[in-house]
Amino acid sequence: MSRSSNPLSDPQKRKAQTMLVHGGMERSQHGETSEAIFFNSGFVYPTSAGAEARFKGEEPGHIYSRFSNPTVEMFQQRMALLEGAEAARATATGMAAVTTAVMAQVRAGDHAVAARALFGGCRFVIEDYLPRWGVETTLVDGRDPANFEKAMRPNTKVVFVETPTNPTLELVDIEAVAKIAHAHGALLIVDNVFATAIWQKPLELGADIVTYSATKHIDGQGRAMGGIILGSKELIEADIHTIIRQTGPSISPFNAWVMLKGLETLPLRVKAMTESAAKIADFLADHPKVETMNYPHHKSHPQYELAKQQMGAGSTLVAFSVKGGKDAAFKVADALAVIAISNNLGDAKSIISHPATTTHQRFSDENKLEMGITEGLLRLSVGLEDAEDLIADLAFALDQV
Repeated sequence: MSRSSNPLSDPQKRKAQTMLVHGGMERSQHGETSEAIFFNSGFVYPTSAGAEARFKGEEPGHIYSRFSNPTVEMFQQRMALLEGAEAARATATGMAAVTTAVMAQVRAGDHAVAARALFGGCRFVIEDYLPRWGVETTLVDGRDPANFEKAMRPNTKVVFVETPTNPTLELVDIEAVAKIAHAHGALLIVDNVFATAIWQKPLELGADIVTYSATKHIDGQGRAMGGIILGSKELIEADIHTIIRQTGPSISPFNAWVMLKGLETLPLRVKAMTESAAKIADFLADHPKVETMNYPHHKSHPQYELAKQQMGAGSTLVAFSVKGGKDAAFKVADALAVIAISNNLGDAKSIISHPATTTHQRFSDENKLEMGITEGLLRLSVGLEDAEDLIADLAFALDQV
């Protein structure tokens, strides 16, 4: 019996862990086991007529690595298999993915709606950049889907949300907001960085486009930057591809290769980090010096039922506020020996940050409070260290307050 008759020859029949090792693999004539890095800018054509046909899209093949590249294509195909998307386009950074995905949907005179609780860079795109280009925007409290309904207008073309949100871990009901957006002829874009594709599938819940900073869990080891946009073939291959082709926020072949290597261990890392995060959430929830603690799958989370409904697990981030404000939060962070102070997340190393003075420092005090960012808030990205060591590290640090 031939290999082609094996049901597992169809990538769609494989489990996620298998797809993340083998998905999208294209071997060269050398038959390499690991994915090859096509570290080149251009490609040659057999004839002038062949070049013409390729530029017209009449024949398959690569033209220039700003448009497409074999290594990048493997990364895109593998992510599409994981996400359950028809197509994907990789970018140089996560913010390039968000900006490209949003800008591809709007024109001057259009309107966009977004949840107000966003990563600082994402909110800057919505609140500052879109209006510069003639697109009106409305920010709403994303915890209640009714707020999206109230904000919709006849010219609303896109709704953008993060869920869980950065850094407070609020949730947005993806299915409910998708129905609202579609009823008004708009598209829903979901930034799924915090949940990861392991624990949440926005496309299955009705979203049209999903974005990631691949720098985070996908690489997850502090090595390379990247982003990716996923959705239907129609959406990805239209304006999204055109913007990448014409403005150039393309990922490098080397970074795409790093992401491919990261995908091979993504489920193992995310599941281990999530298990530790849940234990840390339990510890912090009962600590007398912790004012508030947010973790999606902890029963104390105000949207716990929604979290159980749309997320397979609570993922790798914990947000907690220390009694005593900024001074107390700084004392905790500065006393940690294992957990590092940094603004990255989804890394194999545990990382803590103080959003009010880093990622969200440019916002007014009023805006910060509106997003739930208090002076005592710390965002903890749980890594692959032993959970008992991380809890002991936090316990010592909290004792210094």
